[in-house]
Amino acid sequence: MEKPDTIIGRDLEWAVLERFLRAGDDGSLKIGIVSGRRRAGKTHLLTAAAGAVGGLYHVCVQEEGDLSARARFAAGIAAHGGITGAATADWEPLLVSALDVAARTAPAGRPPLLVIDEFPYAMAKAPQLPGLLQLLYDRSQRGEGPGGRVILCGSSLSVMRELLSGTKPLRGRAMVDLKLGPLDYRQTAGLWGIDDPETALKVHACVGGYPGYRRLIDRVPHSPAEFEEWVPDTLLSTGFGAFTTAEVDYLLREDPRITDRSAYHDVLGAIARGSTTLAKIGAETGRSKDAVRPLLRTLESTGYVARRVDLVRGRSSISVRDPIIRFDRLVTAPRQGQLELGQSRQVWRAMRDTFRSQIIGPHFEELAREWVRRFAAAELGREEGFGEVGTANVQDNAGRAKYEVDVLGVQGRTVTFIGEAKATGQRQGVPALERLETIRRALGGLGYRAEGAVLGVFSLTGFTPELEAAGREGGAALVDLRRLYGRGF
Repeated sequence: MEKPDTIIGRDLEWAVLERFLRAGDDGSLKIGIVSGRRRAGKTHLLTAAAGAVGGLYHVCVQEEGDLSARARFAAGIAAHGGITGAATADWEPLLVSALDVAARTAPAGRPPLLVIDEFPYAMAKAPQLPGLLQLLYDRSQRGEGPGGRVILCGSSLSVMRELLSGTKPLRGRAMVDLKLGPLDYRQTAGLWGIDDPETALKVHACVGGYPGYRRLIDRVPHSPAEFEEWVPDTLLSTGFGAFTTAEVDYLLREDPRITDRSAYHDVLGAIARGSTTLAKIGAETGRSKDAVRPLLRTLESTGYVARRVDLVRGRSSISVRDPIIRFDRLVTAPRQGQLELGQSRQVWRAMRDTFRSQIIGPHFEELAREWVRRFAAAELGREEGFGEVGTANVQDNAGRAKYEVDVLGVQGRTVTFIGEAKATGQRQGVPALERLETIRRALGGLGYRAEGAVLGVFSLTGFTPELEAAGREGGAALVDLRRLYGRGF
């Protein structure tokens, strides 16, 4: 089962699906779960997989009545099997019919495949569906029912996670639980076809690595100048589907637990502006800690925010993980009144400084950490990797100073990487490397083994000749945008 060229990345995910669809067929039913937030590319991946094995793909519709949903499913089964006059039935016989029809169209030696996309939409009107699938699964284990593969897919992460929790019917019955996250930043540049690394970084800082946005947006910027036109014409244009406030509202609607969206907007805005603890978020939004805590739990479970742990001190801080949400809360939302009057270009001119300082800066730091996680081991010839990669605050007891470390790699009590990432307009010089050496000594004073750590300086605008010479001599990793994005740039 060869992955189509139209699917960028997703090698691991495709391999998991291929293994699931090739697993030894003992005639029993096997169930897989695929989840991921909206625009992650789930449908594209699953329709390709279904097409490769002649599977039956069916997508559920939001806010559709149960009778209408069953009628559409029956029609889909009939169309797939070339049958006319299929009658609407209850869900149990429909599921059996779907597997029977899929078995007729499956290639020789392949188990039949049924994909039910946006499964939570059907569950909203037919909550018995997981129980019916359990019934079919248990029957098939006894050789009394149809076999094959069933993949359930959905964008409502809380609903999909709940399918396999506690005493739910499908707990312990799913062979695959595949969660689709965003593409990495290099894959995203390839998806958009952007060859300029600065432009690729800026686009990624706005929309992240979600393939769905590429299909939603007709124009692609290929230079920093084109990017300046692209933002007001797409992300800040209320008439287009990529308008960020409409998109964020849609993302929040996907989770049935989120009923008071204004409260979540407030919390997301506070985090994006730099409130990184429960107390600070509560103070900025005028809510108690007890009121904020469940909102944060929901946002963390959806992946829209993340809790980052200081690798030295152990304290956690909260940040907005989803780029389009961060862009909306910092750039779009504060000027929505102007945007509704069509003043997107004026808004972008007014918010450029916010974009540079509060979005590009933190995003560049995150991509520096991602480079260490994903690419540095191969590119620096360190096969064992760098362990856990994150950030830290380091107290220099000898110098009576405290340092914020943008990139830190640790394996137990061994420090593997110490890095600084600066998204300024000035080239980085020797003082950046000296600062990292000071931090390395400070970590040694705190009981870490840091003498073998790689020192890395990340810069948007390159390095001075003096730093380049010092880096070569000392074996430091100097990573500009071209190196960050790979040798293809």
